[in-house]
Amino acid sequence: MLKMRIPVLFVACFALFPPALRAADRNGGDIKALCTTFPIYLIARNVAADVPGITVDLMIPAALGCPHDYALTPGDMRKLEDADVLIVNGLGMEEFLGTPVEKANPDLIQIDSSKGIDNLLEYPEDHDHEEEHEAEDHDHDHDEAEAEDHDHDHGHKHEGVNPHLYVSPSMAARLAENIAEDLARIVPDGAAALRRNAGRYRGAMERLVDQGRALGSRLANRRIVEPHGAFDYLARDLGLEIVGILQPHGIDLSAAGMLELLETIRREKPGAIFIEPQYSDKPGLAVSRETGIPLFVLDPVATGPDDAPLDYFTTAMVRNFGILENALGAAKK
Repeated sequence: MLKMRIPVLFVACFALFPPALRAADRNGGDIKALCTTFPIYLIARNVAADVPGITVDLMIPAALGCPHDYALTPGDMRKLEDADVLIVNGLGMEEFLGTPVEKANPDLIQIDSSKGIDNLLEYPEDHDHEEEHEAEDHDHDHDEAEAEDHDHDHGHKHEGVNPHLYVSPSMAARLAENIAEDLARIVPDGAAALRRNAGRYRGAMERLVDQGRALGSRLANRRIVEPHGAFDYLARDLGLEIVGILQPHGIDLSAAGMLELLETIRREKPGAIFIEPQYSDKPGLAVSRETGIPLFVLDPVATGPDDAPLDYFTTAMVRNFGILENALGAAKK
């Protein structure tokens, strides 16, 4: 009887180990951590830097930007099949994840880098967006099932909690700590090094926060227009006031919405209009021409080079601070 129980006991104990630890045997002892987006990839690389037993890779192209409309490719599926851990931004950023991922790798451990973070911001309610929905409801007579599909189709639009935490140095530090803690549970031998790296990264982010607050305190005009919610958390770090949004919910304004935005800008007199390098400059150029408010490009670091150095975010953010000072420092109140 004892001989019969030993294999069963062995199997039962083996099943208690996290799937990634079992999969690590397949990968030559290393845990393969796959990150969904470039910003999370940058943070995870800083956390796992020089920690034995962990390799970090990026799933979607580094030049893609926010993956609100992304669809998984065969290459992505192969990366998922080979990964042990998937590190995500969370908060609805990766709407392309779901059943296909479960089918590709049912043993995949997912780390939600934003889990448990408080003090989150929500996208503002937009009257123009509400009117669009009312028009759609008037034009289309959907039954309940079709309405559910309609809501799903529009899920990429920017509504609810704003997931662009990574643009804020203060929030980026918290993302790093979350990633470190979850990886530490998966690779306990590297726990001390992971937490040490996260602490070092927090220190770098805190220095950026201090630099940003000092910048915000000396700006002559802290009112800005932004593209679509990407800079909400950064604006909070610096004490900036967002008075207008070029593409609320990630879509172009209607004619009425554009008129309302132009009226707001003329009334509030922001110092600058900011756009992202990852997207078209046409909305920003049009508003700048109509209002005379200068247009500048700020980088949310949603994209970057494939071989980006570990300090890429810090370098880009310091450059952003210089652009902000140039745009707002001498503006008239």
